[in-house]
Amino acid sequence: MYLGIDPGLATMGYGLIEEKDNRLVCKEYGVLSTSSREEMPQRLYTLYEKANELIKKYTPLNLAMEQLFFSKNVKTAFQVGQARGVIILAAAQNGLEVFEYSPLEIKKAITGYGQADKKQMQSLVKSILQLQENPQPDDAADALAVAICHLQVHRLRKRMEESL
Repeated sequence: MYLGIDPGLATMGYGLIEEKDNRLVCKEYGVLSTSSREEMPQRLYTLYEKANELIKKYTPLNLAMEQLFFSKNVKTAFQVGQARGVIILAAAQNGLEVFEYSPLEIKKAITGYGQADKKQMQSLVKSILQLQENPQPDDAADALAVAICHLQVHRLRKRMEESL
């Protein structure tokens, strides 16, 4: 099983997928949330605890995460960076290797096109995972896309190693 994360402080998306009979299957997806009424240390601790619970419950093989891209809003970029840090810590404490992918890499892996919009991404994630409806909210759909991207990269690396 593979865990994909779309990092965020208020809402962090997660998606768990696995491969069965050469197809991808969604095991679980959703969001980890924190309250803006809480102080930053408590919000980060909440994310850490929830991520730790998720990892322990599903025991994924590894964790894939969207890379932080520079934002015009520096405050938001710092907050997302801090949230990413506690998720990386939870992964490391549970012995998971962490892989990171840029938004461009994720879009290319899902759609074959690096400039795909949210609706295209959601529609293809739905199709790839054979879901009944587009995954919601957006953060969860993005996390599933990260997990799919990682699994595709993992498959390719495995094939390359086998051919050597």
